[in-house]
Amino acid sequence: MDSINPNFKNFDRQQLPAISNLLDELRKGDRAALSRSLTLVESKKAEHRALAAELIHRAMPFSGKSLRIGITGVPGVGKSTFIEAFGEYLTRQHKKVAVLAIDPSSTQSRGSILGDKTRMQHLSQNPKAFIRPSPTAGSLGGVARKTRESILLCEAAGYDVILVETVGVGQSETTVKSMVDFFMLLMLAGAGDELQGIKRGIMEMADLLLINKADGENEKAAKRAIGEYKRALHLFPPKANEWIPRVESISALEQTGMDEAWRIISEFEQQQRLKGYLEANRKEQNVLWFKESVGQLLLEKLASDSNHQEHFNQLEEKVRNGKMEPGQAATQLLGDLFQ
Repeated sequence: MDSINPNFKNFDRQQLPAISNLLDELRKGDRAALSRSLTLVESKKAEHRALAAELIHRAMPFSGKSLRIGITGVPGVGKSTFIEAFGEYLTRQHKKVAVLAIDPSSTQSRGSILGDKTRMQHLSQNPKAFIRPSPTAGSLGGVARKTRESILLCEAAGYDVILVETVGVGQSETTVKSMVDFFMLLMLAGAGDELQGIKRGIMEMADLLLINKADGENEKAAKRAIGEYKRALHLFPPKANEWIPRVESISALEQTGMDEAWRIISEFEQQQRLKGYLEANRKEQNVLWFKESVGQLLLEKLASDSNHQEHFNQLEEKVRNGKMEPGQAATQLLGDLFQ
């Protein structure tokens, strides 16, 4: 008898064969099946939630074997160009590469361009690569709402390297660090005061800083930038995982420096696996995922119950008019929810 996720006691058993078939196709590396799986997981429809959770539940034992790499950088740094060049390099190293490219959603229309496939034309046609553009849909952290689940599904489909591209650099766009093993920051040289142009917190989290567009007249500026960033990194406290961040220059346009970047990433993976830091980091990430899920489910429960929603709206109005302090309102709401 098929094992059912215990969180869904009212699961429709008639759907089990469809989920089993989808997982089988997924594990064979069928890209269409992976696309359907990701669409199911990203869906906000109530009838799809149990199906998506069951799929994740079944795919979990086949996940965890990839190297997860987060990539961020200032707008215009050339993230898409780099990812295409780097992805092509990795496929030549006999790696299967999945790219989860996150596009920002409009706060007004909730729409998103999702144009990464057009910006990565060669990689999108590579049979060893898979590109999935997803909207942030209001999520903070520069990532999509279901990025963690998407990573697991890509791993179950047999992808060796998962590249998670964030929408850019900002105060809230650091959530990707809590989803990946290796965090890469792309920078530009000669674009003003480099050290003021990036948030200190993101620099502290970076495992590798890459100065992109180090070609032509920019080569000298890139060399100067490398020196500046190395000196800046020496001022930061040592990382708990004993890794010393590196700074290198690349040219995504000319596809140079990819081998050195991969050498550093491979060195990182070997060191972290050997010392047990990679496994420990993923365990902590799972705990954080659990806590985030609890918060999300609480909000959804409030929204689905008319009585709680009415109380929520009343408290919200009091907070807006300054009649109640936000923390007090939250405490009262949760007290009502758990009565």
